[in-house]
Amino acid sequence: MDLYTGSVAISREELHQRIAGKQALVCLLTDTIDAAVLDAAGPQLKIVANVAVGYNNIDVPACRARGVAVTNTPDVLTNACADFTWALILAVTRRLGEGERVVRAGKWGGWALDYMLGMELRGKQLGLVGLGRIGRAVADKAPAFGMTVAYTARTPAGLPGATHMPLDRLLATSDIVSLHCPMTPDTKHLIDQKALTKMKRSAYLINTSRGPVVDEGALAWALKERLIAGAALDVYEKEPEIHAGLMTLENVLLIPHLASATTETRTGMADLAVSNAIAVVTGQPPLTPVP
Repeated sequence: MDLYTGSVAISREELHQRIAGKQALVCLLTDTIDAAVLDAAGPQLKIVANVAVGYNNIDVPACRARGVAVTNTPDVLTNACADFTWALILAVTRRLGEGERVVRAGKWGGWALDYMLGMELRGKQLGLVGLGRIGRAVADKAPAFGMTVAYTARTPAGLPGATHMPLDRLLATSDIVSLHCPMTPDTKHLIDQKALTKMKRSAYLINTSRGPVVDEGALAWALKERLIAGAALDVYEKEPEIHAGLMTLENVLLIPHLASATTETRTGMADLAVSNAIAVVTGQPPLTPVP
């Protein structure tokens, strides 16, 4: 076994060196696994086990062409990510990030009737872009906050109490737009300048999916011009870089990719990835192969 213990993502050069001759690779979403990595590993490589639900960091066709299994870690992080999505919704609509910065800066002058007003959720529409496991788990919690649910997906999902609608209508009618779609060529910059101009001026955008789903430059523009009320982001186009235009805005909550960051969930993800690797290396089918 060869364990990388660096505090930052392994370099491509080091990954190429260390994967040579290995039968299994347990990798993170920060690792790009492409044909060059697979070639560096050699023909004995049997599996690439990703410690994540998404697998846009892996060239799946290249793996399959070489007979290499690819697995991910679904289900394990569903509840943690759904809870975190609601944490972002509550934090950005009630301006908690702004409030904490005011207090820490010593600028709070005391309670006032009209100070730092936010938006209540009851009676509002939650719009979900994508309805996989996490999207459904987010939808399940909406009634507790008195929200109705709309969603857009390739086909109607039969979600009780929710309304399926095209993306344009969802953007135009939702008070909260929460992204839960995978990162694919079709979803890159799905939320661009045109999409943002279709949203309500009172609406909020939440992204816990993948950074490139949102055009960060367009979002910074929309927030600065107050075309939408605010946004909460857990993922970014070029992590760990964040668009400079977002950094100075008060109406955006910026979180360092923490949606699945609980001890229980991250441990479960790692355990599942290792179990997948052991299964394939020992001649068993993987527990959670990617579709």
